[in-house]
Amino acid sequence: MGCGPSKSGESDMGKSEKLMKAALLIQKWYRRYSARLEARRISAWKIYQSIEYAGEQDQLKLYNFFNNMLAFLPPDQNSNQHLSSVITARFTAGGTAVTRTESEQELLKHTDYTTIRVTSSYKGPRLTFPLSRYQLTTLVEGFKRGKTLHARFLLELLHNTRQLLKTKANVNVVNLNITKQLTICGDLHGKIDDLFTIFYKNGLPGPDNPYIFNGDFVDRGNHSVEVAALLFACLLLFPNDVHINRGNHEDSVMNMRYGFMKEVLNKYKDHGTKVFTLFEEVFSWLPLATMIDKKIFVVHGGISDNTTLFSLETLDRHKYISVLKPPYQIEGGNSEANDSGKPKMSEIIEWKQVLDILWSDPKTQLGCSPNSFRGGGCYFGADVTDKFLRSNNLKLIIRSHECKRDGYEYTHYKQVLTIFSASNYYEEGSNKGAYIKLGQDHKPEFVQYMTTKASRGRNISIRQRVGIIEASAIRNLKERIFASGLELKQEFQKFDPENTGRLHVMDWCCAMENVLHMELPWRTLREKLVDVDADGKVIVTTMFDFCQIHCNFTTAQEGPSLTETLYRNKDSLGTIFRIIDKDNSGSISMQEFEDACDILSRHIGHEISKEQVVDLARCLDINKDGQIDFNEFLEAFRLVDQRPRTDEELVSLSLTSMSDKEADLLSRSSGSTVNII
Repeated sequence: MGCGPSKSGESDMGKSEKLMKAALLIQKWYRRYSARLEARRISAWKIYQSIEYAGEQDQLKLYNFFNNMLAFLPPDQNSNQHLSSVITARFTAGGTAVTRTESEQELLKHTDYTTIRVTSSYKGPRLTFPLSRYQLTTLVEGFKRGKTLHARFLLELLHNTRQLLKTKANVNVVNLNITKQLTICGDLHGKIDDLFTIFYKNGLPGPDNPYIFNGDFVDRGNHSVEVAALLFACLLLFPNDVHINRGNHEDSVMNMRYGFMKEVLNKYKDHGTKVFTLFEEVFSWLPLATMIDKKIFVVHGGISDNTTLFSLETLDRHKYISVLKPPYQIEGGNSEANDSGKPKMSEIIEWKQVLDILWSDPKTQLGCSPNSFRGGGCYFGADVTDKFLRSNNLKLIIRSHECKRDGYEYTHYKQVLTIFSASNYYEEGSNKGAYIKLGQDHKPEFVQYMTTKASRGRNISIRQRVGIIEASAIRNLKERIFASGLELKQEFQKFDPENTGRLHVMDWCCAMENVLHMELPWRTLREKLVDVDADGKVIVTTMFDFCQIHCNFTTAQEGPSLTETLYRNKDSLGTIFRIIDKDNSGSISMQEFEDACDILSRHIGHEISKEQVVDLARCLDINKDGQIDFNEFLEAFRLVDQRPRTDEELVSLSLTSMSDKEADLLSRSSGSTVNII
């Protein structure tokens, strides 16, 4: 009898080896698949963030332009006098320190709510003051049913909030020895479903459940009014247990561009101006920061190398209805200015303190430098953080201001913590929201969530979710490409002097970054934006074939077409529209449209002829009533993708437009799914 291995033993070993190889192959495939999905998600994220910060930078440039233009408008032209008065009223009255003693009575008179009648047809929540916990619950339930708070109740709520905030210090103080615990929320940006999720998971505020809301609760989302009303109601009901810091979007100038002003005027047509004026007044009284046990500093943006607690605690925060411009007038009309009429350095330093804490971002580089990406505030390094914490005997800075994919992120060796509470900020599924639970040990615990349709029964795969996010990001990027078409073509010519229409991939990537100033993975994005030939060279003309524009106005002169010019500056033009639309009707006259285009042409340094503007205005005035609706104007300049779609793009498009039931059936038929919550 031999002692060699049996045939069955050899067979088993062979099977095991095959199974191991198969498992390793599957594991390798899955890792590559996951890595590709992650790369696509990161690319989409960078697109969204670059476009968002570029928009904020454009708004700052537009605001600076208006202030400069006011100083040089000829006073002897009726048209310019009209524009000057309108711009001054809309853009700069809140940007400087006006005489508060003289405007107090005027403010109360202008925002009076006692004469506003609540009709029997109103079925929304009703408020009486002082508020009760039952009324807060009723307000929450009313907003969940989609009800709008009546203008009378909202104005009364804002007046009571203003009176309370006037008694608050610039820096809130919280003692965990008394409260034992604390919940800290970041940006909400009008996403009321996220606020409902927080209250559902964590409970309503109260003496045993205190909260800090760290700014940016308005703009971008569709329910900024409701979010602000709920937070202010919580503050009035529990003034010692609810703390609200100001964010960079609690600002009159930002509200003109990013949706809050438009939302207020749409929801309160008859009393919109009253409501918006009072909101901006309330925002100017919001505290700037919160100190927890003298160990944790909570602020919306961040710090700079010049930030001092003493300055923050002693400055007059009410002067800054908009922090995007330093104050040139001081209370009572006595400007602390020198003989040239310019403010003293002390005024600039004080204003810079506020600007920095609302706009700044932490960065890996050491030191402190201007925040060129956003256009306001600064970048501060770990050394700046460490010095600030040491000099004030602090342990941690908690801030918000930046969207994070997981809802939170540590930086600067865990000395800076960013918290962001608006889930699906860029697109459904783009990021989680989170809030912080803080105990007496000062160790943050995080609660994450994603308030999406998926959590209400719609299950789609991770690949489909990434496809939706990516498709939306690419659409936004294509709009930026279209708006910079002329500059891109000129840049391509530098790399292609023989006009072959072909570029090496590296040259194409350099040209894209040189013109768009967006640090994106252009090599990865290339297949989504442009075709290549058999030699692997980019066919540059195909990059402009993906879309068409509804209105196609051209110009005979060299330079970008009128269509391209207006589309590129449509956000700035929208801000100008809202400024010169004096009655907040949402429509402007032909003359006002011409004035808007005139301001825009001076802002961008590119002349738009009056003949072109008149022709454009006539085409946009579809019903020929002499008025132009801005929504119709934007619709006329909507980009439409003309390229054939891939199967994945079709799935992504269908999932974003079809009903929940239809999407659920489609996702089930596509194989295994993962529910992202």
